[in-house]
Amino acid sequence: MIAWIDAASGASGDMLLGAVLDAGADEELVQQAISAVAPELIDVSVVRVRRGGLWANRARVEAADSTTHRGLGDVVALIRDAQLDHDVARHAIDVFEGLAAAEATAHGVAVDEVHFHEVGALDAIADVVGVCAGLVSLRLEAVHCSPVALGSGSVMTEHGLLSIPPPAVALLLQGAPTYAGPAEGELCTPTGAALLTHWVSAWGAQPSMTVTMIGTGAGTKDFPSHPNVVRVFLGTPHSPPHSQALVYETNVDDLDPRLWPAIMQRLLEAGASDAWLTPIMMKKGRPAYTLAVLLPTERAAEIRQVVYAETSAIGMRESLVGKHALDRDTHEVTVDGQGIRVKVAHRQGHVFNVQPEFEDVAAAARVLDRPVKAVLAAAITAASRWWDGPERRRDDS
Repeated sequence: MIAWIDAASGASGDMLLGAVLDAGADEELVQQAISAVAPELIDVSVVRVRRGGLWANRARVEAADSTTHRGLGDVVALIRDAQLDHDVARHAIDVFEGLAAAEATAHGVAVDEVHFHEVGALDAIADVVGVCAGLVSLRLEAVHCSPVALGSGSVMTEHGLLSIPPPAVALLLQGAPTYAGPAEGELCTPTGAALLTHWVSAWGAQPSMTVTMIGTGAGTKDFPSHPNVVRVFLGTPHSPPHSQALVYETNVDDLDPRLWPAIMQRLLEAGASDAWLTPIMMKKGRPAYTLAVLLPTERAAEIRQVVYAETSAIGMRESLVGKHALDRDTHEVTVDGQGIRVKVAHRQGHVFNVQPEFEDVAAAARVLDRPVKAVLAAAITAASRWWDGPERRRDDS
């Protein structure tokens, strides 16, 4: 099971707690974890409220007023002394360590000198431990999240009046997609940012999934402009799975066309999945080519380097695409003693394509001093057994 968080209205600890509980997290386990970590009496209650016309869970954490400013060591000690489930404790500690590191960087102090102030209060500790306990109980394989609404304007903190997003939130979500959002005010709190940063492994639109449960958590305020909620979508990834890939495109009208074969080979050697040219006509009737390169996202830097170094392009268009592919195996047949690789494409026992590698066919033809078409025909005949299905494959001896 995977989760996708809709943070279009921001995120806070209590909003995430309400959403996770509404999505089916083990409420008894969450309450036990929160009670165990609190040095004083603390209670969690969930009520149904309306936010902008939507029903949502409002998680209320009620704790005694405290003026204690706890540091990272104090919070970690509370969590460790609570004898929580190992995974719950590990996640909760990691969340607070990330928050402490952001606060230390923002204010120019050592991590052990950070006092959490607002987020060191018992209700914030309960939020973090509760969310971690709830997500652990859901046994998720991955957590995805939309771009996060941060809010705008300013907010009063222990450090005085700060612009939104405050420094810790900005640092925690550095590298994640964020924007101002639908209303003024602080939409994403430090606790919410720390939880998202720790749990989310991928950012962006909802992934391809079959949704089985939706949990909605309410914020304290009820804005007239939008529903102040966080939604958590639970479900299973679609099958068959597909991967994401990049397509780079650039138009080139001033390159000697004799260079293109070598460029295409260099792109493939650099990790491109495929590369192709399309003849086009540009302005003023100039003939040109569109170079397109399909590549795994992790090879982007290498491919850009090849395009800039080997062509006259000074820019490229980038598109993120979904990529579906059959399962493929490579085996070998022999033609008059020459080995030729055969690519077999299949899925769930059904073979869709059997094709000898043409480069091997051409090389064998040169060694045998035979026409390429004759060696290709012999290789296709020898490879015909693979049409019976992957379970009957065997190599030639």
